[in-house]
Amino acid sequence: MTSKGTLIERESFDIIRAGLRRSFSEAELAVIQRVIHASGDFGFEDSIRFHPGAIDAGIAAVRAGKDILVDVHMVQAGINKKLLQRFGGEVLCYVSDIEVAAEATRLSLTRSEVAMMRAFSVPSNIGIVAIGNAPTALLSLLEIIDALPAPPALVIGIPVGFVKAEESKELLLTCRHPFITSVGKKGGSSIAAATVNAILKLAAEE
Repeated sequence: MTSKGTLIERESFDIIRAGLRRSFSEAELAVIQRVIHASGDFGFEDSIRFHPGAIDAGIAAVRAGKDILVDVHMVQAGINKKLLQRFGGEVLCYVSDIEVAAEATRLSLTRSEVAMMRAFSVPSNIGIVAIGNAPTALLSLLEIIDALPAPPALVIGIPVGFVKAEESKELLLTCRHPFITSVGKKGGSSIAAATVNAILKLAAEE
């Protein structure tokens, strides 16, 4: 029996689909529907940007059992970890680690910057990076990504804010690695998590 919550979600997605003005591929539509559902904001229809290989890269990473690195615990909390665990992956977040805080103080950097550098300072199983809160985390990742021996398959960079958020996303648009972003000031943890969950749902489809 279909739950009431599932029925409400389906109805919401139908309303969103009917309200869209732009054309998206079915995979892109799966993402934009969840983003608008999470935010209640049709403005994301105009601001979201997809690298041509982004969704396929994300699906492949999930199915390969890769981990997902996030910038803050709010993104971590919003991701469907039960679905991710079916493929063998887990969600990683280092921003609250004691060592990260100490290193950030020593280097006069944000914890988000240091957490991103720490995550890739040793061999890892990271396949997707999802950033919804900290522009400095995205900037830090973009500084090192080209030099990584095993860069993430997909960067979901949708930080929110008035300081460096727009700039970090504009820089991501020039990245040669697959990405999903939303230009402008809007973004947030719920948006990043919704994007990840859309990828997870697509990966789970036969």
